[in-house]
Amino acid sequence: MKKVSDILSRKGSYVESVTPETIVIEALKLMADKNIGSVAVLHDNKFVGLMTERDYSRKVILKGRASNDTTVGEIMTSNGPSITANDSVEHCMEIMSSQNLRYLPVIENNKLAGIISINDVVTETILNQKETIEHLQNYIHS
Repeated sequence: MKKVSDILSRKGSYVESVTPETIVIEALKLMADKNIGSVAVLHDNKFVGLMTERDYSRKVILKGRASNDTTVGEIMTSNGPSITANDSVEHCMEIMSSQNLRYLPVIENNKLAGIISINDVVTETILNQKETIEHLQNYIHS
């Protein structure tokens, strides 16, 4: 059974981050520059939430707020679930599906150890299926 640690070892654990005081437009520029859909929000190097494209569209655009005078802290998601590196990919899939989430923070020893996306989970599942197929083909041909 594949684990979150497998995803992090493949993609790395580096996470782009901002502070709650960061203006939303600056966080969006960072996300666009890095071609990512979320950023971690850290206060005094402690994880306090995530800001996602969904947060922006629903809490700024649809509410008629301005990106240049709204802070990340005002729109971030701070009460979402988190996972550990030892959690299974299947467990992450269940959480993401049941709560309609695209990103999960990975917390180890009360510190942010990475973020996984639904794309990471799907990619890991596909890689696992390919590996299983190769094992079966090798078994059949042996």
